[in-house]
Amino acid sequence: MAEEVKEAKQEKKGGSKKILLLIPILLLLVGGGGGAYFFLFAQKGKKQESAPPPSQVGVMMDLGVFTVNLADNDADAYARVAITLELSNDKVRMEVDKRMPIIKDAVIDIISSKTSSFVRTPEGRENLRLELIRRINTILFEGGVRNIYFTEFVVQTT
Repeated sequence: MAEEVKEAKQEKKGGSKKILLLIPILLLLVGGGGGAYFFLFAQKGKKQESAPPPSQVGVMMDLGVFTVNLADNDADAYARVAITLELSNDKVRMEVDKRMPIIKDAVIDIISSKTSSFVRTPEGRENLRLELIRRINTILFEGGVRNIYFTEFVVQTT
């Protein structure tokens, strides 16, 4: 009987050691699972919320295709550029319709003042875009151009 009591006490000591080892392992597993959930699933919800709603896109208006001589001195250079305007509202669209010849003249003046080496670089096209926006916005009174999109941009030198 005394031997059985000793064996029972030893089994209790061994069982308590196992429990002390299992508790930290379980805490690590639960913490790791929670962290994985936070990084994998909680981030997806934030990305979807930050996307702008489609209603913020302005009114689009196609200006057409412009084929102009560029200002290169050493060779003949041409640019063929198709432009679409993003306008702030429909009132601006009506005003652009009324002032279309003035706007097209301004676009031709600005593009033809550039060289082929200038408009071939991304920085040059971005500067051209900003210059066109500024110039067209000075022509309009009701609102303005939000952005200009080049839907075709070809430069040829001969």
